[in-house]
Parts: sequence; structure tokens; C-alpha cells
Amino acid sequence: MDVSTGIEIVFVLLTLSGLAYLLIALWGARSFAHFWRRRRAVGEGVAFAPSVSILKPVKGADERMYAGFVSHCVQEYAGQFELLFGVSSLDDPAVAEVERLRGEFPDCAIRLVECPERLGTSGKVSNLVQMLREARYEHVLINDSDIFVGPRYLARVMACFAEERVGMVTAPYVGRTLAGKSGVTVWSRLEALGISTDFVPGVLTARMLEGGIRFGLGSTLATTKTALAKIGGLEGLVESLADDYEMGARIAAAGLRVELSDEVVETTVPAYDFRGCWEHQMRWARSTRDSRKWGYAGLGVTYAVPWALATMLASGFALWSLSLLSLVLLARVAVALSVGVGVLRDGQVLRDLWLLPVRDLFGLAVWAWSFAGDTVVWRGERFRLRDGRLERV
Repeated sequence: MDVSTGIEIVFVLLTLSGLAYLLIALWGARSFAHFWRRRRAVGEGVAFAPSVSILKPVKGADERMYAGFVSHCVQEYAGQFELLFGVSSLDDPAVAEVERLRGEFPDCAIRLVECPERLGTSGKVSNLVQMLREARYEHVLINDSDIFVGPRYLARVMACFAEERVGMVTAPYVGRTLAGKSGVTVWSRLEALGISTDFVPGVLTARMLEGGIRFGLGSTLATTKTALAKIGGLEGLVESLADDYEMGARIAAAGLRVELSDEVVETTVPAYDFRGCWEHQMRWARSTRDSRKWGYAGLGVTYAVPWALATMLASGFALWSLSLLSLVLLARVAVALSVGVGVLRDGQVLRDLWLLPVRDLFGLAVWAWSFAGDTVVWRGERFRLRDGRLERV
């Protein structure tokens, strides 16, 4: 067997592996949708509405942040809830937005918490530790400052705690590009498309193969003070980049369930240029690489479209390779539509469906390059990752 034939065989095997993954992802999406259809049909947990403290660490202000704040104030929720905003300094521009929110919603329990201590490398987790001390209620919900939610968000997320031994509830999300031509770049569209058609399908696949979720997503981290006490509190996460993942992993390791809600939230995708998108993707990639080493190592085979294109080139555009590429494209589009549109109800997927091959080529490049170093850029600061822990460069 000559070298060219060997290369062709390798590419075929990678393509078939990627195709198998896409079929499993379709199965995972179906399993998730069926589970929640059954739960909603019987009305499980709908009457459970415990009092909850919502913790939102903030730094700076952006275009959609205030709309996200407002969405938390207009919840259709039978229980009591409070909103705590944590800032490292009262000079932060976000303070003015919180004061504006207080004026607009005087009947909503809104508090601003100054968090002057820097307890570790992660300023976000340092703030959360200090905010948790001020939380009035046993149930707490943490999400990022730019998260936009629907009016039934709290009701649906907190109802999951009616189930026995649920220690955390997390939620899938979509990336929303900013309105107007200036807010939509090809790089922001690729990132948003990747969330709905690459990242979330991976989460649903992990849920099915592992018999549940054993990690958290920063879009929603609902838990209890009791559960946090079982994992030693938030203080153990102050050096972690993937604090959301790690929090869920530790709660699952403590013998509690982590539930993935079907309530979909939105996060804002900035108008990235290439560098901004690359740095953000690399932070995600290297964070995941350190959190799920073996799973991440196998992630490369999931990019079936690039491997099918490579197979076509290696075979000299043989008819069978074109047929294989067509089959892979069909499966890839099916995953994008079933998860991005069916599960997440993200209309942007239809707008950008033609970018799927570009997104997959970009994703494979990010995956490959993530092994070339251990530095990440986070909020303008450069850090080195050491087994999931941050070190200043």
C-alpha cells in the first residue's frame, strides 16, 4: 500500500467517525426533546417555586446588558426573588445601569454589592464569593451579565428542584448577534452558528452518552447554598477559568444530580473581528481541553465536513467520495436544524446555514491549534492555564 492510499484510508475513517458522531448527536437531540415533552405533559414540578437569590457579577457595560437586566425583573414567578449585582469597584460603568434598573423597577428587590477583595485569579468568582455572603435565600442562581431570559425562566428552572437530589440546574443558550449591520460580522455569525450547531449538540450528546449532565454552563448555574457547602464553597474555584464547568462537575461528584433545563436563554455575541473571535474561541477550546481531556482529544473526529472534503481531495474527486461528502452534508444540516432550530428555536441558524462548512473548518483549526500552547486572553488580560487553573502571564 502506497502513502497516498494510506492517507486516503485515514481520511475515510475520520469521515466515517464524524458521520457516526452526527448520527449520535441527532439521537441525543431527540432524547432531550422527548424527555422534556414528557415532563411538560405531566406538569412535573410546576408548583415548586422556592425563594431565590439571582447573582450577577458585572464588569463594564455593553449594548444589550440592560435589556438582559430588565428581562430578569419581569419574571412570571410565584415565589420571591432578589437580584444581586456584584462589582469590584463602585466606579464601574455598570453601577449606573443598576441604579437605572432600580429606578425603573422600584418593586423589584435589587441590590448592588461592592466586592473589593481579589481572592484569586478569577475576578468573577472572587465577586461571586462575596455576593453569596449577602444572598438572603437558600436557592441561588448565577448567570452572566449579558444573559437575556424569557418571562418563565425562573419558573421553569427552579421547578427542576422539585426532583429529588437535584443539586444544580443549568440551561442551553443561543448566541445573539447585535442588531444592525455594524453589529454583525462574519466572525460574530460564525461564533453564534457554532454555539447552536456545534457546542449545544455536543452537550446533548454528552448528556445521552453519560446518562446525564455532569457539568454546568455559565448561562445558568442554579443551585443551593447546601450544595455549594458540600463542594467546599465557591472559594475553591477562584483560580479556575472554567468555573461553570467545574462547579457542575463537583456537585455531580458529590452525589447530586445536575439537570439540563429546556429553557433556552440568550447571550450576546459581539461584532468580532478575526482576532477577537480567535481569542474567544481559543479560551473556550483550551478551557474545555483542560476540563475534559480525553473527550476533547476525540473532538477532532467530530468535524465530519472537513474530513469529507479532505477525503474527496485525497481520492482525486472519485464519485464515491462525492457521495460520502453529500451524505455528511445531509447529516450536518440535519443536526443544525434539529438542535439549532428544533431545540433552541434559533432563527439565525436558517440565516447562516450556508456558513456551516466554513464554521466546521474554522472549528477544526481552533481545535488543532489549542494544543499548541496554554495561554488564553480573558477580558483583555493574558493568563496561562495549568490543569484548569489560571496563572497570570
